[in-house]
Amino acid sequence: MYSHMMVGSNDLSRSRKFYDAVFGALGANAGIEDDKGRLIYMHNDGIFLVTKPIDGNSATHANGGTIGFAMSNPEQAKAWHDAGVANGGKSIEDPPGIREGGFGTLYLAYLRDPDGNKLCALHRVA
Repeated sequence: MYSHMMVGSNDLSRSRKFYDAVFGALGANAGIEDDKGRLIYMHNDGIFLVTKPIDGNSATHANGGTIGFAMSNPEQAKAWHDAGVANGGKSIEDPPGIREGGFGTLYLAYLRDPDGNKLCALHRVA
């Protein structure tokens, strides 16, 4: 069902620093820029893009929206979170760690990117 995810940014240079760091923590390559100035990240068959809004208005984050990224283990999720905080992101929700709920035992870490988009690192604990 998933093909790609795109978020808006008001400062692509700031976003490149943040996303190069958080995706680098997962072993992904740095973003590439296409002919329209969009940043493109490809890793594990997923595509994530960052762009200035096409309509020329300011980028805003989705209220109630969360973009989740699958992690191989809790250490990877923590490294992702730490890279984000060190590169302009803001830690939100509870600190990274184990949560129990309707979907079982999960290791979760939440960030807001520099433009306010809510991101989540998720590892399903066996």
